[in-house]
This record gives sequence, structure tokens and C-alpha cells, in this order.
Amino acid sequence: MKVILGVDDTASATELTQAMVRQFRAEATEVMVLHVLQPIGPAPPQMDPGYAPELEGQRERARTLVEHTAKELRQAGFKTTVQIRIGDIREVLIDTAKDWQADLILVGSHGRRGLQRFLLGGVAEFVARHAGCSVEIVRSR
Repeated sequence: MKVILGVDDTASATELTQAMVRQFRAEATEVMVLHVLQPIGPAPPQMDPGYAPELEGQRERARTLVEHTAKELRQAGFKTTVQIRIGDIREVLIDTAKDWQADLILVGSHGRRGLQRFLLGGVAEFVARHAGCSVEIVRSR
């Protein structure tokens, strides 16, 4: 089984890692730990679509997050890779799952409501509705 673990912060990464260890057999599961950096706006037309200099300061934190999560999964016996991508979080999760031929996307949900949900978008809900594979949503505590 191929699982994409979509992590966005340390707390959700911890909860998602715990869910992976509880639910899946390590010897039968390959995991990609994926963090997506979302630009503030679209890149200018003359620039590469992934051009986002405002995200440079976030790359190191993202690298630390995915590497720490992957280390925990490897210690539990999972074959694990990491990726940091730039783009719309929802679209990158769905596209990566399709390209990698994932069987499952595992994402967290912050449970935001009202205006906060409207402004930030429901990533988990969008992915669940549009992904070409199964999606499991792990609620934050």
C-alpha cells in the first residue's frame, strides 16, 4: 500500500504518524511524507510557476518537519520518502497522489469553522471530495 502523509505542522505530523503506526503494517506500507509550501500569490508569467521567494524562510522548517516525521516512521519499520513541494496545497496533494499512484492520502483536520474555514479553505474536505484515491482525515485533538 502507498500512503501520502500530508503534514502541515508538528502537532498534525505527530497525530498522523501515530495513526499510521496504529492502523498499518509497516512491512506492507510505503509512505511519502509531503509538506506543501503555498505561495502568497501566483508567480509572474515570466517566472517559473514554482517561483516563490517569500517561502525561502519556511523551507528549512519544512525540511525539519518532514525529516523528523520520516525518521519516526522509519523507526517503526515503514519504508519512507519525503517531499517538499510548492503550490496550492489541495492541488499538490491530489496531483502527487495521482502521479505516485497512492492508495491513500492521510491528512489532518484542524476543525476550523465559519470565517476562518472560509478564508483558509477546507484542505481536508477538498482533498476528500476530489482525490482519485481514498482519503483518511485525522482530527486534531
